[in-house]
Amino acid sequence: MGALLGLTFGVGALLVWRSGPRRPPKAPKRGPTMSERLADVLAQAGIESVTPRQLIGSSIGLAAVVFLVSAAVSQTVPIAIAFAVFAALTPMTLVRHRQRKRRTELRDVWPEAVDNLASAVRAGLSLPEALSQLGVRGPHELRRPFQRFAEDYRASGRFSECLDRLKIALADPTGDRIIESLRLAREVGGSDLGRLLRTLSGFLREDARTRAELETRQGWAVNGARLAVAAPWLLLGALSLNPRAVQAYNSAAGAFVLLLGSGVSLIAYRMMVRIGRLPVEERVLR
Repeated sequence: MGALLGLTFGVGALLVWRSGPRRPPKAPKRGPTMSERLADVLAQAGIESVTPRQLIGSSIGLAAVVFLVSAAVSQTVPIAIAFAVFAALTPMTLVRHRQRKRRTELRDVWPEAVDNLASAVRAGLSLPEALSQLGVRGPHELRRPFQRFAEDYRASGRFSECLDRLKIALADPTGDRIIESLRLAREVGGSDLGRLLRTLSGFLREDARTRAELETRQGWAVNGARLAVAAPWLLLGALSLNPRAVQAYNSAAGAFVLLLGSGVSLIAYRMMVRIGRLPVEERVLR
């Protein structure tokens, strides 16, 4: 009888506990996929006609062509594989170069765009109208995204949603800061928008001046690292024109030497580039 009562009490307590409020399970954090990261890089580079799949397909196709040509010329499979890997990285390297170049170009024209906004607001235009005017009178590099903003705003009249689409179209960190500042000024209201824009313009000019000076100083180190990494492989490519000079790489030891050299070159390049760029971020933030 006592065991039955204990079992009944335990089952009842379990049912009461199970019927109480429970914390919903946390959804696992999901980072961006490779396709999303590639799409973001392409957007920041200003390349709208290329999809991530096309970029990956071009890398694979270029690697296959370089492998076949290198194998036919050098008659050495390890060397052909090494150059095929470098060829596969070439499209992404070009996109990254375009991304950095576009970011620098936009960084130089944003102060002018903010000055145009301040002038339009001072002339009595509303903030959406002032942003739409940048599609006509703003810097050439920024006209197309702001023309799309004007079209979206005329079609929907929803300022916040149009700002979100404008941020995606610009895909620029400086543009994100400006858009969020304008969103905050729109929501809070007040008569300090002109002062905010003038202050923001001065800050952007100072930021661009500081970054340009530091990047010029450290450009020698970055370019030197690239040349130091590329020189051995350029020499190997020249030697590959004579198949007899590279027959030693057909062995397992030769393949290991190529693999080791590739790893050392990649590590050295990444470290030099990281060391060369780190002071820019630190000193600009100061």
